[in-house]
Amino acid sequence: MSPNASTTPVRAMLVLGTRPEAIKLAPVARAMAASPHFTPLVVSTGQHREMLQQMLELLHVEAKFELDVMRERQDLAKLTARLVDGLGEVVHAERPDLVVVQGDTTSALTGALAAFYEHIPVAHVEAGLRTGVADNPFPEELNRRLIGRIARWHFAPTPRAAGHLTAEGVPEAEVFVTGNTVIDNLLWVLREGTGRNHFRTGLRRVLVTLHRRENQGDTMRAMGKALRRLADRGDVEIVLPLHKSPAVREALFPELSDHPDIRIVEPLDYLDFSATLAGCDLVLTDSGGVQEEAPTLGKPALVLRTTTERPEAVEAGAAGLVGTDPQVILDAAERLLDDQDAYLRMAKAGNPFGDGHATERILAQLAEDFGVDAAAAPTPNPLVAP
Repeated sequence: MSPNASTTPVRAMLVLGTRPEAIKLAPVARAMAASPHFTPLVVSTGQHREMLQQMLELLHVEAKFELDVMRERQDLAKLTARLVDGLGEVVHAERPDLVVVQGDTTSALTGALAAFYEHIPVAHVEAGLRTGVADNPFPEELNRRLIGRIARWHFAPTPRAAGHLTAEGVPEAEVFVTGNTVIDNLLWVLREGTGRNHFRTGLRRVLVTLHRRENQGDTMRAMGKALRRLADRGDVEIVLPLHKSPAVREALFPELSDHPDIRIVEPLDYLDFSATLAGCDLVLTDSGGVQEEAPTLGKPALVLRTTTERPEAVEAGAAGLVGTDPQVILDAAERLLDDQDAYLRMAKAGNPFGDGHATERILAQLAEDFGVDAAAAPTPNPLVAP
């Protein structure tokens, strides 16, 4: 132990409320719980309450605090107010050494605000993602920009994300390229080997996830029609875990529910989703996390959005940004299904988002800055030139 090292564990409050936050903060929470140098205090805001409770158990994460803030069809203003109030009370009562938030949700923004109001430093996991369009995705793009003005530690998944932060004036000494913790968790889950693949046939297997606010309504109904036309080929099985959002269900269920080659299932727990992702041939998604996970498993991903804050996958050739036009979506999917060379180029492109050691780098940096004795040096980062 170094002579100046502290023996008092760092009390870290981790704020999460959505399924993606749980997935990406779970490896951090598990590593902190296993370390003598940290005491994790996990706060669940319940933003995705039905999806979250079981998921935390599957991921071996225990929530010390649970908020009850969700109301049916409440707007963002009311949700934000409830979260700032509830999280503020917990931060004020617990006085952690730092607050850790992830990504760009309303839970993340309000967690950072609650910490700021109590003069508690903030660590932002998955910092620096940008589309450059303030309201696309909405409200995530503005959320992550605002968190970037509050955070003390900016744990960026890629050099590009780090560059966005320094270009906005964040000091280089506060920005750390770590890779993305979603890769850490995916590899952990696949090692566990307890998930169930939900594809049932020997047809070409297409996994679809749709949920984003900016795609809801007529846009999503049109995408549903494109998916139906894709299934009409007769050689494709589509599995669609249907998001709990009433707006998503109203748009997609009438279009897709009666097709024999489309399986609509309830949202899969993370173990089953990971196994289903590993078992698919092609991914169609508007999810951010899936864009990061699919390249690790060699699964080409078509991103059904007009912008992405993860252009690294597109530039690497592992994903394609195809927009929301139904004919363009159909053409892009059929090309990958019918052109083996195009398919293999995407499948073999590799993953620019990390190597499964992001959590180690995050904890090593926090341990160094809090003066605790971290026994092991962080894993060298292949994303950063030596």
